[in-house]
Amino acid sequence: MRIRRALAALCSIAAATILPALIAPTAHADAAITKVSNKVDIRCAFSTLHQSSDWYFPAGTPKALLWLQHGFAGSNDSMDDSARKFAAQGFLVFAPTLPTANLLGCTLENLGNNTDFLHNVADLFGKAADANDKLGRSFTEAKTKAGRTALTLPTAMVFAGHSAGGEAVPYVAQQLRANYASAFANLRGMILFDPVKSFIGNNLSSSLNHLDNSGLPIVAITAPPYTCNRDGAGSKVLLDQIHRSFLGVRLTSGAHIDVEGASAPAPDKVACGTPQAKNVDALQKLSVAWAGDFVSGSTTADYYPGGGYYESLRTAGTIQNLS
Repeated sequence: MRIRRALAALCSIAAATILPALIAPTAHADAAITKVSNKVDIRCAFSTLHQSSDWYFPAGTPKALLWLQHGFAGSNDSMDDSARKFAAQGFLVFAPTLPTANLLGCTLENLGNNTDFLHNVADLFGKAADANDKLGRSFTEAKTKAGRTALTLPTAMVFAGHSAGGEAVPYVAQQLRANYASAFANLRGMILFDPVKSFIGNNLSSSLNHLDNSGLPIVAITAPPYTCNRDGAGSKVLLDQIHRSFLGVRLTSGAHIDVEGASAPAPDKVACGTPQAKNVDALQKLSVAWAGDFVSGSTTADYYPGGGYYESLRTAGTIQNLS
């Protein structure tokens, strides 16, 4: 009897100490990331906007600057989950909030004519090498707050945009190409998360048409066509205008806001559906890997057609080639 009681006690101790350690989630890789919120100045007609911006500092020296742009009626807060995944893999992430409505036309989506404003957004990156210019000032303040004063702003850049941000990002990239050649030469690639074409204008088609012959890597991760992505209009433009052997993937059961992941606001979930964990995980792993390849100039086979991870997703029905 005493032996049985002793064994029972040992089992209780094991259950209370060893088992939780075995089943507890491992520490997140983003634990060492430092997030700093501040402002970035962007010209708007005859005024200057002071926009909210989030900076995510990786633990070591950043491999590149990654501009991560939210979608229509969104904010940088909704991009927090994916921003941390990029930062965990060595990217310095810059996530600004751009206006949804503005009487002077300074908006993320083209609600009238936002091209002048997007030229001013391009100016941020075109003059990024100047520490005294707008992006440089925001970065200097952020790195001071983060206790990372020795860092310099990375030269290499990757652009990534969601929804209306997926239209703005290519337009800004083309403006860099047209007006800031040295800055465009530092742009390594672009990722579009379920891009959406504005009702007005042709910002997306014109910019992608020009970028098609640039050699710039451009990939997308999309959801199936439905109301929230305007029946896949942005994806159709991408497929029409960009001629590459690989253009990305469609998440077969994806939602428009999968890139928002765990930081998706409740109204976004009500409007567009709650992201499924398997889709968020695939989106984040693929996009982070692709961005890393853009910067290194390599191709990590696992994350492309024929590769082990990619094919496991395709076989499971999680993704299909975007075509």
